[in-house]
Amino acid sequence: MKPTLIIMLKLPQAGRVKTRLGRDMGMVAAAWWYRHHATRLIRRLRDPRWRTVLAVAPDNAVPARIWPADLSRIPQGHGDLGQRMARMLRTAAPGPVCLIGADIPDISPAHIARAFTMLGDHDAAFGPALDGGYWLIGLKHPQRQPPGLFTNVRWSSEHALHDSMATLPGYRIALTDPLRDVDTIADLTKSTT
Repeated sequence: MKPTLIIMLKLPQAGRVKTRLGRDMGMVAAAWWYRHHATRLIRRLRDPRWRTVLAVAPDNAVPARIWPADLSRIPQGHGDLGQRMARMLRTAAPGPVCLIGADIPDISPAHIARAFTMLGDHDAAFGPALDGGYWLIGLKHPQRQPPGLFTNVRWSSEHALHDSMATLPGYRIALTDPLRDVDTIADLTKSTT
């Protein structure tokens, strides 16, 4: 069974994407950075070892021409970040699934492959972000996720990883490579790509 990589994307509109970064560099510049970075990230992470699915917001942007036409696309749907993530994991094709955001400059196919390998011996894998959040969540059996997955998570805080792990009681959890996500101009200047 081929594993699935889901990349969460937003339509890159000024003032609607990377707004914290936009406060530092301007909303138009932040949207431009996001669009071009997401395009490079998708290109870099295409790999025959897994199926790649683009989860797009808002839902009416699924047919947008800015993303590769040959990749499967799904709407993120309604709800907070946790509700959308849980739904995307639960409704993915059978087999292991990893879900990432599109704002991780240093991610490579090796990082994704390592996370899928960890799911061979673990029920879940997280890629910690340097700010206390995480850049990847992987589940070995996402259709069997516990009720309450990602509830009461303090998103956009240093508690997001800890809170999310707490919603997986009894799961064998692996932590993979820590990477930086981009929320502010300081994050952008610290990335290597």
